[in-house]
Amino acid sequence: MFRKCIKIPDPEEIIAAKPLPESLKKVKAERDKLISDVITGKSDKLLVIVGPCSAHEAAPVLDYVERLGALNEKVKDKLTLVPRIYTNKPRTRGVGYKGMFSQPDPTKSEDILKGIFAIRDMNIRAIEASGLTAADEMLYPANMGYFQDLISYHAVGARSSENQLHRLVASGLDVPVGIKNPMSGSILVLLNSVYAAQSGQVFKLNGWQVETDGNLLAHSILRGAVDGYGNDIPNYHYETVMQVAEGYAKSGLSNPAVIVDANHSNSGKKFIQQIRICNEVMQNRSFDGDFRRIVKGFMIESFIEEGCQAEDSAYGKSITDPCLGWADTERLLLDIAERV
Repeated sequence: MFRKCIKIPDPEEIIAAKPLPESLKKVKAERDKLISDVITGKSDKLLVIVGPCSAHEAAPVLDYVERLGALNEKVKDKLTLVPRIYTNKPRTRGVGYKGMFSQPDPTKSEDILKGIFAIRDMNIRAIEASGLTAADEMLYPANMGYFQDLISYHAVGARSSENQLHRLVASGLDVPVGIKNPMSGSILVLLNSVYAAQSGQVFKLNGWQVETDGNLLAHSILRGAVDGYGNDIPNYHYETVMQVAEGYAKSGLSNPAVIVDANHSNSGKKFIQQIRICNEVMQNRSFDGDFRRIVKGFMIESFIEEGCQAEDSAYGKSITDPCLGWADTERLLLDIAERV
């Protein structure tokens, strides 16, 4: 039984109350093009979506993004950096902290309206501080309208990639959408998800019948898989990536692209292994032209302090999955840039 229902204003009302300043709309448009050009192959830069597993508190996230903006000035000729500002990221069991969308303060009770305004405020301040627009995870497709004017990259998680509504909403976005392979690791399911997102669709969303043209910027993210016993199965290796490339070739999909998620089941959530994984992928890019053409970048979990914590007491430390610390992140990104 639903115990309490509170009407949340429509996205248009929220955006009008907390708009993206006119001075930043040009920044957003330019950033959208930079990121899209990597996916389409117009740019040979590498896309790197990097940042905390979950953005649970504004101050350290803004601190991190400002550092990333300064680093971007050193690597922007080789890399297109996209900060992860994952505001819908819950703890795995879905109990307790559900992400900033529901809990703008993880120590207090849930308040979705405050969460929406907190997310908009944090993203706007992040753009102002760094000149970088962010990536977020599309956990709740019905909520996309509240933030669509702020976000330059959307990710569909492994547990959502088989969900029809996620695929349909992805088909209506005008920025890149990375779709992760499902937990089973099925490449066929992954490519079917991309196919659905690239195709025009008609469906019901938030009380409306909507029609989309399809999103040709939808693409694959390889994050590893989990077998029936809970064991992690990496899928960033050369052989698997080339199987994905073969699947793209057979499917007729537009803009073949793979982003390698260096954490999750690829690393077994051993965050320091992200460095080794990125190095192996970069070596394979230099070895094989086909591998190089399809692997467009990385997804890296990183924050100011390495590791993770059970409670929100340490500044700049993940409260969900463990992350690389800033010093290791900076060295890794500089190294990747040198090898592009």
